[in-house]
Amino acid sequence: MVYHGHQYGPDKYYIITATCKVDPKQPSVYIKCAAANSTLPGPSTRSPDPRLRKSSSVMDFTQSQQSNSLSLGFLSHSSAVTASNGSKNDRSSKIVDDSIAFQIESRIQDLANPRPHLQRVVGLLQMSLNCEGMLSGRGGNQSLQVADSDVFEIMEKEKMRQYKGIELIASENFVCKAVMEALGSHLTNKYSEGMPRSRYYGGNQYIDEIEILCCERALAAFGLDSESWGVNVQPYSCTSANFAVYTGLLLPGDRIMGLDTPSGGNTSHGCYLPNGRKVSGASIFFESLSYKVNPQTGYIDYDKLEEKAVDFRPKILICGGSSYPREWDYARFRQIADKCGAVLLCDMAQISGLIAAKECISPFEYCDIVTSTTHKSLRGPRGGIIFYRKGPKPRKRGMPLNQVDGSDRYDFEEKINFAVFPALQGGPHNNHIAALAIALKQVATPEYKAYMQQVKKNAQAIASALLRRNCRLVTGGTDNHLLLWDLRNLGLTGKNFEKVCELGHITLNKVTIFDDNGNLTPGGVRIGTPAMTSRGCLEADFETMADFLLRAVQIASSVQREHGKVPKPFLKGLESSKEIVELRTRVESFASQFAMPGFDM
Repeated sequence: MVYHGHQYGPDKYYIITATCKVDPKQPSVYIKCAAANSTLPGPSTRSPDPRLRKSSSVMDFTQSQQSNSLSLGFLSHSSAVTASNGSKNDRSSKIVDDSIAFQIESRIQDLANPRPHLQRVVGLLQMSLNCEGMLSGRGGNQSLQVADSDVFEIMEKEKMRQYKGIELIASENFVCKAVMEALGSHLTNKYSEGMPRSRYYGGNQYIDEIEILCCERALAAFGLDSESWGVNVQPYSCTSANFAVYTGLLLPGDRIMGLDTPSGGNTSHGCYLPNGRKVSGASIFFESLSYKVNPQTGYIDYDKLEEKAVDFRPKILICGGSSYPREWDYARFRQIADKCGAVLLCDMAQISGLIAAKECISPFEYCDIVTSTTHKSLRGPRGGIIFYRKGPKPRKRGMPLNQVDGSDRYDFEEKINFAVFPALQGGPHNNHIAALAIALKQVATPEYKAYMQQVKKNAQAIASALLRRNCRLVTGGTDNHLLLWDLRNLGLTGKNFEKVCELGHITLNKVTIFDDNGNLTPGGVRIGTPAMTSRGCLEADFETMADFLLRAVQIASSVQREHGKVPKPFLKGLESSKEIVELRTRVESFASQFAMPGFDM
């Protein structure tokens, strides 16, 4: 806090100008400081500084500070400024809107040099500003636009970006207003370490109700029996959920096995760069080995997977990925897991909504543990979730897990819950858990099933539109909500094409694709349909989007012919492209036709 003081008036008042964030354009607050032995004028005996206008309501508090012989009384804050000529908001007066008037009495006798006494006032001043904000509501009840216009303006820009653009990132979606309300609610105030009915803090009776309800809805959304399945809804993300499973079930250095990242796997299943660098915590703390897709077909090679798994003997075998457009053979995974003695974990983050709506094969019949994000196709808040088997294990290996004899029991529940907290996380985000409960209620409705069916139809529509125009898709199509577009036959890289689309107000993401020699190249993009389906787009709309994408291909090819593939000159060439401006105009006109869930536009 920066300030200065000077004498004001015949009764030895002092003015302190203190820097604060009341008004970012003119951050000054004037404080009246009375010299010792002078009479403090109260509201009823003397008018305040004529440069300040009192608000209609006067709030009082007094706090003595014996150690420094100062006492402070809060008189008022003014919501406007009255200048000497009677006009308001005259900046020449150096008094800001929402100025704060204080009287600070000093009982220190030495007034020869008032500045040291003014310095002591600063601590009280800072405290007073905080108290004034809380008491008057200026701090605690301000809207975001008033409290922080900088953040508000950036958020408004992001809102318009979402509204005017085409969102084709497969892992993104648009949540409903109820989910947003829960995320921005008073639930964020509560600390709730532990599990329901077993917290480290008091006052959690209603938080417990919300989390228990969320767990019940999670099981119901996927048709699971609470006697056979448990669930933890506290993970902050699916990566956190996966690492909690590893931490609960494994020792450092134990082995895990998942789909290779360039083949469509997720880094949280283990990931190494070509130079051997370990990318994810899964590879840093555990030993990971990946299985791959067939580079000619793009499908998982289950025979080679089995051969690797039997040799490697992972403790956990992982199915599921981030960029795999086809169904998973969970029965085959179960056989392989049993053959090598592994726990079978499914990460269904990308397709959890389709599984809940029974539009994709369910992993729950064959897997021991299932994790997921809670956004993406589930259309909930950003977070993670863990489902784990409970009760007796199956009698024989290789048979579905719902056929049991009670000879042995699963021990995942305590290990996983302990790994989530206290091993890896602190208190759960209660606002997220409430928002997830809301989303899971929607998942159980016929409307959500119809939405998921439309997501698949739209994915088929855009895939067919691209294939008709001789575009190359990995595996030749899709069984779910996403498709992988291999751009290498067009002479483009995924990175450059992603940038062209972004400048044209279309968002998608580049992906690495295996070539015939097994080399890694960012030669493609991933396209997903959940977000634009949430805005009401149908098959014909996605065919229009395919036209936009092909126009982006033409622009990228033209710029590349003139400036080359190297990113820096390529991007410079895009800056002067009139075609990009034309594409962006068309895209924004198209996207603005559709509603935005949760937005008041």
